[in-house]
Amino acid sequence: MFFLGSAYPTGKLALNDTIPPILFGALRMGIVFVCLAPFCKIIIPEKKYILPLIAFSLSFGVGVNLFLYYSIYVSSILAPITIGAQLTIPFGIILSSIFLKESISYKKWILIITSFLGIVLLAFDPKVAEELLGALLIFAMAFFYGLSQVISRYLKELDIKFTNACAGLTGFFILLIMSSLFEGNSINILKNINLSGWFMVIYAGAIISILGHMMMFYLYKFYPVGKVLPFYALFPVFGLILTFFMFGEIPTLIMITGGIIVISSVFLLNKIR
Repeated sequence: MFFLGSAYPTGKLALNDTIPPILFGALRMGIVFVCLAPFCKIIIPEKKYILPLIAFSLSFGVGVNLFLYYSIYVSSILAPITIGAQLTIPFGIILSSIFLKESISYKKWILIITSFLGIVLLAFDPKVAEELLGALLIFAMAFFYGLSQVISRYLKELDIKFTNACAGLTGFFILLIMSSLFEGNSINILKNINLSGWFMVIYAGAIISILGHMMMFYLYKFYPVGKVLPFYALFPVFGLILTFFMFGEIPTLIMITGGIIVISSVFLLNKIR
């Protein structure tokens, strides 16, 4: 959760270091592919997996990175988007009920509504009101992240390294094309990235995307999902702490109150089975 929470302040450092957001997402996914490809067996999936694999690659490889780094890029403060990313869980539960026909109990509906009310409370903070675009973009990121988790249920028979490598390759090429179209000459930008910028790219791809997630997958071998997943609520806590030390950003009382509501709701949502 420390690694996942660090995505926001370290991403801000990289984007402040003149790396455009779409290109940063492309490079991150390129690192994911390079790291996973040597450990993957190249196969042609069965026909029933083709469409879900394409949908997973587009949502996780493209959608998540596009909206995550654009939200960081346009936001001057990170606390609202770090908290807003917690909507991944409510979105995932709602989407699972639509696509997987999973039932949602009244207790879950109450917590889903409560988590959204926590976000609404954040909107009343004057500082957050000035960051409306960043908030909307992080909501889009949370939607695509939740969608990718639902789609991954259709791919559970495939090797997770293979599916994530496919997402990495897809995200790299599509985001690179988008960067060339909307952010200028990518080759020239790449030439001007300094050492600290490349360090942030490698950290985002190798540490956050691979090591951070693989640690959770490793725990699933020994503990039930219900014991591991609630810790997901901790990543914004680490994100806010790191943001304070790296940027001196102090959340307001409204941010703290709204954050507690959102994080507590998400934690309880993960506990209910």
